[in-house]
Amino acid sequence: MGLVKYNNNSISAVTSAASIPSGALTLIKTLTASSSATLSFVDGSDGVVLDSTYPIYKFEFINIHPENDNTDGFEFNVSIDGGSNYNVAKTTTFFQAYNKETGDAAALEYLTSFDLAQGTGFQTIGRKVGNDNDQSCAGTLTLFSPSSTTFVKHFLSQANSYIAADYSINIFVAGYANTTSAVNAIQFKMPSGNIDAGKIKLYGIKDS
Repeated sequence: MGLVKYNNNSISAVTSAASIPSGALTLIKTLTASSSATLSFVDGSDGVVLDSTYPIYKFEFINIHPENDNTDGFEFNVSIDGGSNYNVAKTTTFFQAYNKETGDAAALEYLTSFDLAQGTGFQTIGRKVGNDNDQSCAGTLTLFSPSSTTFVKHFLSQANSYIAADYSINIFVAGYANTTSAVNAIQFKMPSGNIDAGKIKLYGIKDS
């Protein structure tokens, strides 16, 4: 895919969204963690756009390093009230594949304990990330048509975690936020402790 980047990461620099080729990723905003409790993207705030400008929004999280060791989750939730509350009901599925550095433990498994069935809590998309200097979590989250007032909001995530016990865990999550209201904010966090370091990039993708 082509990458289109605008000065200052601001949507105000886009002169014509129609001129962007279909399938191109347009960088909208980068957030950098520094002992951050949360990282939040809110429509209309500091150059963030989560509206009908793009039908697909992609988040790339890069080297997310936790403050606490073996934190069981890097997670997200969405909001329909501009970030005042992150509590939209979601139905999801969660499975993972893992292997240990020593090669003596590997599996592919479906974990119902990380599924949500109309749950309003945060959805886990990364697990047991270690806080050694070389340990982190990286991956993507794709959100479809967040501004729709007709359909629920589908999302897909794939992430890899280098966990405290020296495993690689590849995690796949999919589901939908069960609301026909426009989703206009999304928040990422750890279930305990801060995000010590890492970046999250928000891209918009045209489909036609």
